[in-house]
Amino acid sequence: MLPYAMLRTHTRLHTPFALALLLGASAALAACQSSTPEPAAPTSTATVYEGARLVDGHGGPAVENATLVVDGGRFTAVGPAGQVTAPAGATRVSLAGKTVIPALVDTHTHPATSRETLVEQLRAKAYFGVSAILSMGLDTGTVAFDVRNEPILGAARLRTAGRGITAPEPGRSEAPFWVTTADDARKAVQEMAALKVDIIKIWVDDRDGKYKKLSPELYTAVIDEAHKQGLRVAAHIYSLEDAKGLLKAGVDAFAHGVRDRDVDDEFIAMVKARPQVVLIPNMPDRGVAQDYGWLSGSTPAGALEKLQAAATDRPEVQKTFGIQARNLAKLSAAGMTIAMGTDGFSPWSQHVEMADMVASGMTPGQVIVAATKNSAALLQLADTGTVEAGKRADFVVLDANPLDDITNTRKISAVYLAGTAVDRDAVRTRLTNPAP
Repeated sequence: MLPYAMLRTHTRLHTPFALALLLGASAALAACQSSTPEPAAPTSTATVYEGARLVDGHGGPAVENATLVVDGGRFTAVGPAGQVTAPAGATRVSLAGKTVIPALVDTHTHPATSRETLVEQLRAKAYFGVSAILSMGLDTGTVAFDVRNEPILGAARLRTAGRGITAPEPGRSEAPFWVTTADDARKAVQEMAALKVDIIKIWVDDRDGKYKKLSPELYTAVIDEAHKQGLRVAAHIYSLEDAKGLLKAGVDAFAHGVRDRDVDDEFIAMVKARPQVVLIPNMPDRGVAQDYGWLSGSTPAGALEKLQAAATDRPEVQKTFGIQARNLAKLSAAGMTIAMGTDGFSPWSQHVEMADMVASGMTPGQVIVAATKNSAALLQLADTGTVEAGKRADFVVLDANPLDDITNTRKISAVYLAGTAVDRDAVRTRLTNPAP
């Protein structure tokens, strides 16, 4: 082929010759183009998880050979293997022999108020299979709100009640609002509403007679104002009498069960009339010897030794547990909505809580629904809590079936939040070697 400059010269001087050259060049170019391979079609961004037993959080029978399709951080298809078509080019992951459950949701925690520690705690919760938590009433300042609005990879999401409301409790905690009049109570709710808290927390408890507790006049003002602001109210309680009064005043959730006595028929009837009210049991120490060996490798050795040494049979503690266990069983049987919360803040306590709930008379299936679907609904997280198409891909892969034994929720193989695997190795290193 002639160089371009020569081609231009021949075109000017000898048109037929130049035309032939042009036609030849065009044909050669076309041949080169036609021989270039077509670019490969984009590889699918989906991941297909195959072969696991699926406990989806709705409370029905497990699917023994399930297929989960995850794309863009969400489940796009979920069902028995023969009913789900894997997208062409998808990455395939075998979960044969494993069990999948929705990631857990802890609706009653008291995490740190410093950002660095709080973020580490949220990552630790994720390590143990938790996708979201609710901080219940001790959040001063703006840290909790800032973290709530910031997506953090590999960490549980945070929701907050901000500062809770109580009667004055000098020497106990100054984090909550101390209110003595209905106007004070309403102003406290209004201040929290302006910060867009996720729920209002109140304490109705005299702390073994040490303080004057929040009166019916005051907690009724809180509940009324919260509802006007479009917010719900969760109440820390101790006595059956207060539980009845709060139900009459319109409370939305109990952040503890009745602890002073067995619930009576009147209370059961009140619960049946308002089945949408949520109970977060927060079971106390069971008072029995337990093996905490399952925490080996994820807890500093010294801390684990102390925990194990304290896990002995204590009859008086068993009596306290017995009251709340019987009440939980009765209220669950009466159709009350049960969620899961742990109080305090250890990263693994949700697994002990679920075992305590089963020990109280709930089935493992009921407890999984409480700790996933119901707890997500209480936090108004419509995008999580169950494994189904359209939901965030928040799920836990277990080495054993929790429907056979609820303690199998502790046998975690992997945790996925929004479709991304939590780096459990990195978190484990920090858990076993905490910063000084």
